[in-house]
Formats: sequence, structure tokens, C-alpha cells
Amino acid sequence: METWIVNVCLTFLLCVLFAGIVIPQVLLVAFRRRLFDVPDERKIHKTVVPRLGGIAFKPVIFFSIFLLLGINMASGHLDMLTAITHNIRPLAFGFCAIMLLYLVGMADDLIGVRYRIKFVIQILCGVLLIAGGMCIDNLYGVLGLHELPTWVGQLLVLLLVVFIINAINLIDGVDGLASGLCGCAFLLYGLIFFFLEQYIYAMLSFATLGVLVPFFYYNVFGNAERGRKIFMGDTGSMTIGMMLCFLSIKLASCASAGAHTPNPMILAFSPLLIPCLDVMRVFLHRVRNKKDPFLPDKNHIHHKILSAGIRERPTMIILISLAIAFTAFDIQLSLYIDINYIVIADILIWTAANSWLSNKIKQKNVDLVPKST
Repeated sequence: METWIVNVCLTFLLCVLFAGIVIPQVLLVAFRRRLFDVPDERKIHKTVVPRLGGIAFKPVIFFSIFLLLGINMASGHLDMLTAITHNIRPLAFGFCAIMLLYLVGMADDLIGVRYRIKFVIQILCGVLLIAGGMCIDNLYGVLGLHELPTWVGQLLVLLLVVFIINAINLIDGVDGLASGLCGCAFLLYGLIFFFLEQYIYAMLSFATLGVLVPFFYYNVFGNAERGRKIFMGDTGSMTIGMMLCFLSIKLASCASAGAHTPNPMILAFSPLLIPCLDVMRVFLHRVRNKKDPFLPDKNHIHHKILSAGIRERPTMIILISLAIAFTAFDIQLSLYIDINYIVIADILIWTAANSWLSNKIKQKNVDLVPKST
């Protein structure tokens, strides 16, 4: 236990350190090569900002973990090697999926990739996770369902991979929002995996949290005029989204249900509630208005809060606080009431909040219209 506590803490600290070193170098290269995210009518920022911050994520995570693996082996501690060996199949295929999305994300940030191609790659990543043995074989009461046939569980993995990756990608519209939401999720996953004695997955969770800490600093507090601000880009959002898919599906399959334990589906997916509910609402809104559901617009929750007159940083704080509140209440409530009532309550609260925002925006627009004399 003590060895694993040290390993998990060192993984987090190494990722914070190495990401803090790499991100300024990425900024330097981006400015020298003029690789910027240029402002347009959809975007909130007013000046050019590099969008290659996500390039640092995957290399730093895996370098830190394998560095610690080597140090553990050199010092005669083989617990980490044993844990990786016991989980080598899902880890190997998960690494391939993350690597694939990392490369596609870089291509998208540098030259652009059509969304159809990205969907195909995301489906392929889902297939890789299935090949790694990952499967949602139990819904623990969602829609009244429990154990599922293998093929249904594998299909569900495919849907979740595409859904979660795009949800994280699309919520990345305000400084610190995507990294803050994902950071909270990785913190929770890391603690739960450690409690479940799934230590290698706890290391992955805290490693990813570690790379997000310095990124969050540069993204939120960096000065764009001085060249110290950076976005994660599709490289970052898709890599982080894939890591969330991998860890949430693993958690859903390894956690156990009991009379005095939270529902595993709540543990696995409640931290992702805000981006997932938002992408569902936006998708349905576009379909209802006969628009292409895959083309971007300014109807996401952060756009609505901004339109209601709230500034960018308070918007980020509100949504992260709301995500933490949803997660905490859902986990606690799952000890006492049926999961379906929790899901219905979450959807009703989310719908009511969006309706209130829409009315607030309409009222603000009415107040801005000059009154005739």
C-alpha cells in the first residue's frame, strides 16, 4: 500500500513538472511557426492563441508512468510491473486507441480533418477497447436492466466512446472549462480506483490530472498578449476524452454494487454529466430546427450563460461547481434511491436550468431593444 501511495503521488508530481516544462516549449514553437487558433464569429477569444497544448498530454503521461516503472524495477519493487502485466491486454489496446486519437487530433489542429473521418477513427478506437476486453456487461438498474449480453455491452462501448469524446470536444469553449471538468473527473476516478485497489488505473487518472494542472494555469491565467496563453485543441480534447472513456468504462465494469455502496454507473459516469447532457441537448435542438447536427453553433451551455450576461471566468466556475454538485449528490443519492429516479431528476434539473437561461437571454435582448417614443 505504501509503495502505491508513493507511486501515485510521484506520477502526479512528475506529470505536473514535465507538462510545466513542455507547454512553454510548445508555445514557443507555435509562435515561431504561427500555429494559431484564429478568432471568428463563433469563438470567444479576440486575439490569436496557440491551440497545440494537447500535444504535451500523451507523451508526458506515458513518459512519467514508464519512468516510474523503470525506477521501481531498478529498485527491486515489482508491484507496478505485476499490475501492468495483469492488465496488459486492456492497457495495450487502450494505449493504441489513445495514440490513434492523438495523431488524428494533431492532424486536425495543424491542417484540419473532416468530422466524418474523425467519427470513423473514434469508432475504430471503440473497437480497440472492445478488443482489449472492455465491455459494459451490467447496467445496474438503468432502464430496469442489469446483466447484458456480450454483444450489447460491446455495442454500448462503441456508442460511449463516440459520445464521450465528442462531448468533451464540444464543451471546450471557455478557458478552463474542459480541463476543469475533466480534472475533477480524473481526481474522482483516481480516488475510487485507489480505493478499489486498481492501482495502475489510479496512476493513469492522477497522471492525466497532473498534465491538466499546468495546462489549466496557462489556459486560464496566461496572458494572450504576451504569448503565454494556450488552448488544448483537438489533440488535447480527443486524447483526454479517450482517457475518460477508457477509465469510466473500466470503472463501470470493475466496481461492484451493494446495499451500502454507490451505484457503479453513477460512479463511472456522473462526473461526465455536464458535457454529456449538453451535447444531447444541442444535438436535439439542431435536429428539431432542421440543422446539420454535426455543424458547430453557439448554442452550448457556456454560450448561453455568456449570452445571459455572465463573464467567461464566472461561467467556467459555475459549470465546474455544478458538475461537482451533480456528482456529489448523485453518488450520495444512489445509496438510497433507484438510479432511474436520479437520472430523471438530473435531466429535469438540467432542462429547467436551460429554460431559465433561455428566458433570461430573451429578457436581456428585449431590454436592449430601443423603445419607440
